[in-house]
Amino acid sequence: MNDILLPKETVMLDKFASDLNMEIIYAGRGHLTLSSISVDRPGLPLAGFFTYFDTSRIMVIGLTEHEYLRSFPVEECKEKIKKLFSWGGIPCIIFSRDLPVIPEFMEYARQSGTPIFRSGKMTTSVMADLFVYLTRLLAPIATVHGVLMEVFGVGIMLTGNSGVGKSETAMELIKRGHRLVADDSVVIKRVENELIGTAPEQIRYFMELRGIGIINVKNMYGSGSVLGEKQVDLVMEMETWRRDKEYDRIGGEQNVEEILGLKIPKLVIPVSPGRNLAILIEVAARNYRLKSMGYDAAQELIQRTIGR
Repeated sequence: MNDILLPKETVMLDKFASDLNMEIIYAGRGHLTLSSISVDRPGLPLAGFFTYFDTSRIMVIGLTEHEYLRSFPVEECKEKIKKLFSWGGIPCIIFSRDLPVIPEFMEYARQSGTPIFRSGKMTTSVMADLFVYLTRLLAPIATVHGVLMEVFGVGIMLTGNSGVGKSETAMELIKRGHRLVADDSVVIKRVENELIGTAPEQIRYFMELRGIGIINVKNMYGSGSVLGEKQVDLVMEMETWRRDKEYDRIGGEQNVEEILGLKIPKLVIPVSPGRNLAILIEVAARNYRLKSMGYDAAQELIQRTIGR
């Protein structure tokens, strides 16, 4: 069901600088290839300790590193920076607190094509922003065939075989005031212990309806009918009703769908003519919220029955 991709991303400098509110000092190679969520302050490497130096990490120069280098004669400072760059492959260098770029850094950055940025924020704030940004950017990814909707604030992913009615059901939900996140292909990222779903950029807000064709949900129903991303809280698998199969009738079964190592509650919804699936999905969303707050109707009914 899932096609897992390796966490490695290429980002253009303008977007990176804009996302993190930084100034581009030197464009270098013109892009960043990012593969690590860790960020380095190179105090120990500048002092000569390179045992655990990882060149895949973004390097942040704070006041401590800046003043440490300025405490040395020019030639010695230059040698330390040269040795740092000799390891190669550093994605970029960020100077925090609007610190002036040390000329030797610029010299070796030009030789290696390493981009340099500057931020007005404190060093700890820059590193915190980078951690959040990189955690989301480099999160493990899975692509799932389905439809992702926000229903009463709950992220519900509809799955099932092609032609079972996922998109038509989603349209009914949109008509009832709920929001579409993705149709047909859902890109899911694992961010910490959450699964965040969105649509591929090329097909965002588009939907295919058999017999009608392609529509743009945002243009047809307005910006309030769509959502850029949403946490996946519940999976609802739609399948054609089978008379030989016993379906859960009291909510006692605890089915789950495992995506990127996380288990998400799952319901199997039988599809047959005359069933109002949109209402069932709304009920499922409300019931999920009640269970999240600690109330379970099935358990209450069992307790009442036992109590008698």
